[in-house]
Amino acid sequence: MTHKPGIVVTGASGRMGQMLVRIISESDKAQLVGAVERTGHDWVGQDIGTAMGARASGVTVIDDPLEAFAQAQAIIDFTAPEATLEFAALAAQARLVHVIGTTGMSDAQIEALTPAARHAVIVRAGNMSLGVNLLTQLTRKVAAALDEDFDIEIIEAHHHHKVDAPSGTALMLGEAAAEGRGVALADVADRRRDGITGARERGNIGFVAIRGGDIVGEHDVLFAAPGERITLRHVATDRGVFARGALRAALWGQGKPPGAYDMVDVLGLND
Repeated sequence: MTHKPGIVVTGASGRMGQMLVRIISESDKAQLVGAVERTGHDWVGQDIGTAMGARASGVTVIDDPLEAFAQAQAIIDFTAPEATLEFAALAAQARLVHVIGTTGMSDAQIEALTPAARHAVIVRAGNMSLGVNLLTQLTRKVAAALDEDFDIEIIEAHHHHKVDAPSGTALMLGEAAAEGRGVALADVADRRRDGITGARERGNIGFVAIRGGDIVGEHDVLFAAPGERITLRHVATDRGVFARGALRAALWGQGKPPGAYDMVDVLGLND
């Protein structure tokens, strides 16, 4: 690739935003051309490198996404659902690749991305890491191979700052398990357990969320039957795995036809 695509990071001050800025700045395949934060944020008007406590990068944090998008070929977006919908409309107008790692989006909000995907490439995933996407494929295959004698539980753990539960990755794994069994996750998900709940319903897919300390991300898919258990597990110890996956998606999307894609497409794991 002779031309290095210009990439804008939205939510640049956040944990993922700062990691993305570092990963893109170190890449020889892309260049950071914009950093966006909400109006009124202390970083607006500062050089993103200086704001992060490093050397100046030449990229100023701004609160006008349209201005930032005008000089880019892709945006990487780990923000909030409402902001992501706004960015999707602007990215579609500019025909930019929009990589979405935002979690906590409702089904209605995900559906609201459809018009934008008619005009631009959208790559959206609950998790951008190679390992988690392999775990998703394995979960689907194991669920398809086992009957309802095996209860399925999704157990996830994250740092105490995370605001949504279950995590986007846990829901992605739940969807994979449901697909493997040929059912809709909405019909079998068990996400509330408190008090006298009664016996576990056969065929349900349960979710458990743990929040504490600085846990980057841990996900287990447990298949439990009388006398035996199978556990599939992924542990992330470095947030950089998500940033590198998102950058890979932004580069992969260059030249692709408009549409809605996920990391399975990016990583070629469809077969």
